Amino acid sequence: MIGPLVNGAALIAGSAAGALLGPKLSLNLRVKMPMVFGCASMGLGVAMIVKVKFLAPVVLALVVGSVLGELIQLESLIQKGAGKTRTVIDKIVRPTGALSQEEFLDKFVALLVLFCLSGTGIYGAMSEGMTGDPTLLIVKAILDLFTAPIFASTMGLSVGILVIPQLTVQALLYYLSSLILPLTTPDMLADFSACGGLIMLATGFRICGIKQFPVAGMIPSLLLVMPLSALWVRLF
Repeated sequence: MIGPLVNGAALIAGSAAGALLGPKLSLNLRVKMPMVFGCASMGLGVAMIVKVKFLAPVVLALVVGSVLGELIQLESLIQKGAGKTRTVIDKIVRPTGALSQEEFLDKFVALLVLFCLSGTGIYGAMSEGMTGDPTLLIVKAILDLFTAPIFASTMGLSVGILVIPQLTVQALLYYLSSLILPLTTPDMLADFSACGGLIMLATGFRICGIKQFPVAGMIPSLLLVMPLSALWVRLF
């Protein structure tokens, strides 16, 4: 397993650099670059959405998954964990940013999706598990290396904590891919990509501050979309 480790190392290095250099980075860079990353997230989301094969199960998965996410208050649980993370980190290292607690939690949730649950990371881990080729995750590591410092300049080392869920998700997909992929079809993977793209699009809107989509609550949709896609083919 190479890709998940390289990606995790890039996230840690970028977060550390951003936390240390935060006050030295220009205000324009810290304010405007997240807008660029949000735009990139939306662009990636659109590119993934157009791969859709069956729109109905994708929409159904997104709606049902989001309802489940809200019922279990997934975003609130993540925000509570993020709040505790910031408290611990701030006791160790002097905060580098001036974000309010609400702004911090909002960005933390969006970054959780961006770093840990993006289509590039998911497919990259599955691809390496099946083929042994870590190229996709290495490309993602390069992007994360430059993305993390911008956010860490205002959020501090808390951004680096995201390496834990990131590495966990990618490692699990890497080891389980040999069991998952034989059960899938190209149509199921296309619909999975489309569902992930919708979440990435919502993430981009959130990062840019355009609309505060409940992106964390939408995560359960990723667990439902492939089974629903397969069921749709059987029924129709």
